[in-house]
Amino acid sequence: MPGPRRLDVPVNSRRLDGGQLGGVGLVLGGALSVQFGSAVAALLFPHTGVAGAVTLRLGIGALLMLAGCRPRLRGHGRADWIAVLAFGLALAGMNSIFYQAINRIPLGPAVTLEVLGPLALSVLTARRRAAWWWAGLALAGVALLGQGGFARLDPVGAGLALAAGTMWAAYIVCSARVGGRFPRADGLALALAVAALVTLPIGLVGSGSRLWHPAVLGLGTGLALLASVLPYTLELLALRRLPTATFAVLMSLGPAIAALAGWLVLDQQLHPLEVLAIGLVIAASVGAVRAGSPATAPAEVTPGDPVSEAAAPPPAPR
Repeated sequence: MPGPRRLDVPVNSRRLDGGQLGGVGLVLGGALSVQFGSAVAALLFPHTGVAGAVTLRLGIGALLMLAGCRPRLRGHGRADWIAVLAFGLALAGMNSIFYQAINRIPLGPAVTLEVLGPLALSVLTARRRAAWWWAGLALAGVALLGQGGFARLDPVGAGLALAAGTMWAAYIVCSARVGGRFPRADGLALALAVAALVTLPIGLVGSGSRLWHPAVLGLGTGLALLASVLPYTLELLALRRLPTATFAVLMSLGPAIAALAGWLVLDQQLHPLEVLAIGLVIAASVGAVRAGSPATAPAEVTPGDPVSEAAAPPPAPR
């Protein structure tokens, strides 16, 4: 069996080949899918409640991922299943808390506050002092959100978005552990199944028979496709073409895409200070990624072997 091919791609390279340009398109497509999926979830809230929307998104998403991945259940040890369980609990908590947040505050500010979780993780794991300057820029962005009016945003919703960011950081850690134990996206599919089982009783109690209405099921299927199947597939393909640092920088555009989705789908208007705050947090996220990245972004690709979904910074899994 041939050894892995080592690909050293300079992070500061100004020219992208056709494959990398395609990878950029895949990442942006996945980000659009995730954030517009969150907007679809907000449309579901009046019909199912927040818990019902979470149940549909995770339940249908898990069924689709399990059908597509068909993960092997045998041959895994106790530590593997503990990792999947932790990953599933992180997914359940992250989605439940985030959906509670966007039920109270606009989508753009919610994602801006949520992204502080992964940003803090990136700063804490970086070995360069410059990363802390980017953390300060992110705090300046949060302060600007406050100038725009945390009362307008609803303090509870802002707190929930920050809590969802903490769960997102936990998701990243769990994703890396599961990705090293399961091939392809098998670990993610199993973790989604765990998350679906955890949230199912809450959704059934809160929404009851409303979950089975054809229109609701249709929206729920669309939500699962937009928030799970499509973005995970696109980002897996993108990770085969892009350096991980480039991937992470592109994922930092999430707050801006979320604000666009909130404006187009939910008619959510933002104050100029809030737009500036989102821009500062995006800049801080990009800077923190670059501060924590080496001069080159090597990727090892073994011909015929699938790339693990958690082998690089994971997608924004709303």
